[in-house]
Amino acid sequence: MDLSGPLDISESEGARLLAAAVDLVVRHAQQVADGPVAPPEPGTETIRGWLAGQDFAKGAQAEQVLQEVMRVLSTWGVHTTHPRYFGLFNPTPTWWGVAGELVAAAVNPQLAAYSHAPAAVEIERHMLGFLARRLGLPDGTEGSFTVGGAEANLTAVIVALTRRFPSYAQSGVQGRPVLYTSTESHLAWLKIAHMTGLGRDAVRLVPVDAAHRLDPGALREMRAADLAAGLEPFLLVATAGTTAGGALDPLPELATLAAEWGLHFHVDAAWAGAIALSDRLRPLLAGVELADSVTVDAHKWLSAPMGAGMFLTRHAAALGQSFHAATSYMPAETEGAPDPYTTSVQWSRRFAGLKVYLALAIAGLPAYAKQLERDVSLGQLLARRLRDEGWQRVNDTPLPVICVVAPEAEAGGPEASAAWHAAVAGRVVASGAAWISTVRLAGRSAIRLCLTSHRTGAEDIEAVVNALSRARKGEIA
Repeated sequence: MDLSGPLDISESEGARLLAAAVDLVVRHAQQVADGPVAPPEPGTETIRGWLAGQDFAKGAQAEQVLQEVMRVLSTWGVHTTHPRYFGLFNPTPTWWGVAGELVAAAVNPQLAAYSHAPAAVEIERHMLGFLARRLGLPDGTEGSFTVGGAEANLTAVIVALTRRFPSYAQSGVQGRPVLYTSTESHLAWLKIAHMTGLGRDAVRLVPVDAAHRLDPGALREMRAADLAAGLEPFLLVATAGTTAGGALDPLPELATLAAEWGLHFHVDAAWAGAIALSDRLRPLLAGVELADSVTVDAHKWLSAPMGAGMFLTRHAAALGQSFHAATSYMPAETEGAPDPYTTSVQWSRRFAGLKVYLALAIAGLPAYAKQLERDVSLGQLLARRLRDEGWQRVNDTPLPVICVVAPEAEAGGPEASAAWHAAVAGRVVASGAAWISTVRLAGRSAIRLCLTSHRTGAEDIEAVVNALSRARKGEIA
């Protein structure tokens, strides 16, 4: 038998492979801003045609395969790393985060059992503790890194059910539990209700006020009606930075109501939780320190590569009760250090926290605070420039999400307005000048722009404003 297997290439060959990959990645970063933000069409048939020839019957030259993959990815996809990507909460990752992904993949620690990866587990615990302190959560707060906000919010529901219903762990959902969140919240809550056995009807979507924030008055009325109908409220979710309009729900008031009613209070701060790193912006999150649990995604405004969600809760015991499991094939637990698989949804898990740790350790907290504050200032500049061009802003948030309408388009009614704004946004995207999207805020169609890339500058603000003005006038086909 040969001493080495066919997958065991030499270190020198591995070094050449990684060097080739680094060269491609760096060239992509250098060139992405000079090209279109998105392709004019998806290219599905072209991509499938290319893949049809990949039957893996034999191996191929590594550099050639890498080049082909990078060519396809660069040609057919929206470039979230482009400085004129004004889309969803998908940022340009920092180079430190990219390096963290490489190191995590190469060392490949298994974070299920503490004893197998004590350094990796402690790095993640340190990061979670740091974020908890910035949010104002108490000592003893526990949590985990997750694939993203949906998993973190799923964890919140499970912990809330465990706290509220003693029989839930063994017998599952009984009775008619319901949770409250706003109509502007991220509707992963519907999927979570489906997965946990609550059923989608258990998600009570509360109307919002004129600023698109959860309306406490409407919440009181809805809860009273639900109690009269025999339903059992157990969870109140506030959103800090809604996806569509960047709204910040009234956290202090909602925390008070949750405490009065005996509800688990969860804050979905997947995007805006990042501003806890800025002393100047942190007051916008006032009330988050009262939460029973919080979600923050580092792969949103903290510019980490996908995916790096985080779940935090002050109820460490309930977290353990929710996910504890024991089996003979797992190593014995280390005293004073719970195994991550017993306190999280996942069992085997990637070392997601390293890319967040490296970025903060190298850049430092002041650099992150400055970046967040710069993004907010650029958002204010974008709002002013759009107003100067005759656009009307329809969302109310201090954060860099700007939703605008053209008054002349709204005169034709909701359906005509939706079609007009979608067409304008589509022309901008098809031109490659920028990536923007459309949303409905309280039923009102609008064009949405969000500052997501740390590479975005004032010149990119001018470029997207110009592209919107030209598309509005029909100058971009």
